[in-house]
Amino acid sequence: MMRMEKKNKYALFEITPEIEHFAGLCEKNTTIEKDLYSKYEVKRGLRDVNGKGVLAGLTNISDVCATKIVDGKEVPCAGNLYYRGYNIKDLVRGFLEDGHFGFEEIAYLLLFGELPNIKESEMFHETLVERRTLPPTFVRDVIMKAPSRDMMNTLAKCILNLYTYDRKADDTSIPNVLRQCLNLISQFPMMMVYGYHAYNYRMGDDLFIYAPSPDLSTSENILMMLREDRKYTELEAKLLDMALVLHMDHGGGNNSTFTTHVVTSSGTDTYSTMAAAMASLKGPKHGGANIKVTKMFEDMKAHVSDWEDEDEVRQYLNDLLEKKAFDQKGLIYGMGHAIYSVSDPRADIFKKFVKQLAEEKGCEKEYGLYALVERLAPEVIAQKRKIYKGVNANVDFYSGLVYSMLDLPPALYTPIFAAARIVGWSAHRLEELKNADKIIRPAYKPLASHKEYVKMEDR
Repeated sequence: MMRMEKKNKYALFEITPEIEHFAGLCEKNTTIEKDLYSKYEVKRGLRDVNGKGVLAGLTNISDVCATKIVDGKEVPCAGNLYYRGYNIKDLVRGFLEDGHFGFEEIAYLLLFGELPNIKESEMFHETLVERRTLPPTFVRDVIMKAPSRDMMNTLAKCILNLYTYDRKADDTSIPNVLRQCLNLISQFPMMMVYGYHAYNYRMGDDLFIYAPSPDLSTSENILMMLREDRKYTELEAKLLDMALVLHMDHGGGNNSTFTTHVVTSSGTDTYSTMAAAMASLKGPKHGGANIKVTKMFEDMKAHVSDWEDEDEVRQYLNDLLEKKAFDQKGLIYGMGHAIYSVSDPRADIFKKFVKQLAEEKGCEKEYGLYALVERLAPEVIAQKRKIYKGVNANVDFYSGLVYSMLDLPPALYTPIFAAARIVGWSAHRLEELKNADKIIRPAYKPLASHKEYVKMEDR
């Protein structure tokens, strides 16, 4: 007994020989031959071989369009994203021309299905402002205790802890869930920034906690609370606001939003649902993709001597695909999308303003490298890979560059995504609760043969 206690003390966070043994059994007995997926016509990832998603639900919230009908045939076209029927390009143009920040206006649209007038906009703003507060002692008792190096885990912990403070936590009526969602939308930036400062404080940095200002927009508050001197430029705030709008929603079929529908369908509470969506978004194949883009470019800049030399940049891209560069995964991060084959409208919008920010920040050379990779990568991929559709820069390609020029720490790249997407998750949760009173339960085909149990002494 003494020996076991001593061993467990050190084994808890180590891969022991016993764990290695069990892992071998796990791999041996869980491997499924790849050709069986084709044999049984399994839609891996709920998509067919052409990348088209399996229809799993209905939504009024957003629409992702990448094809059009020409002479009765479906053909690829420039991508478009619609929020409640409005083209995202028109929405962005609208609030930029009006000279106001877009986060609250577009959040209103996604949640309630229509654009607000001036009176409705003021009411919604006041509603969010009065909810930009956390329960008493929450910062001390939750955020400051055992802060995580990964902010997505910190935020999931914070969201789950809010359940404890909510007397109607399990009430899934529409008014109550809307109340919870509006609270989370308003509180999320504070939990994100405070969690980041708390971890840095544990690592030896100074601690500063600023309260949000009722006079500032969501993007302005994020920048103000994050920076010790509280200073930011108008362009910085406008571009971060645009990033939040562009990331708010992307159809019902993306991984984290589908997670929201699946978990909501079980009848669970809002906090559990949002924590599950956070867990999904954390993955490097989803919300963490922009960090991969940034790290890839850091490696590229370290290994490419002349950022303007097309041949040298092309060779590096070839090395990426041949698993000779960066993480040896054979991928050019930020290129390609599950749906868009001609262009990602979010990347197109971003690109128009990234150059302006690069000039303000003195990063023209770095922007030039991104633009060169965007032009060369589709050619290199087409030469090296058999692809069923076009390849283009996706929103993650430029968002990482934007965040780095905004001096946002990489630890907050995915949380910024979540600060926007929690609006979409809220809209989809409300839609699921209103329309589909049935648990989502997909089918899996069993492959294991049936066996007779044999007593242990006879094995």
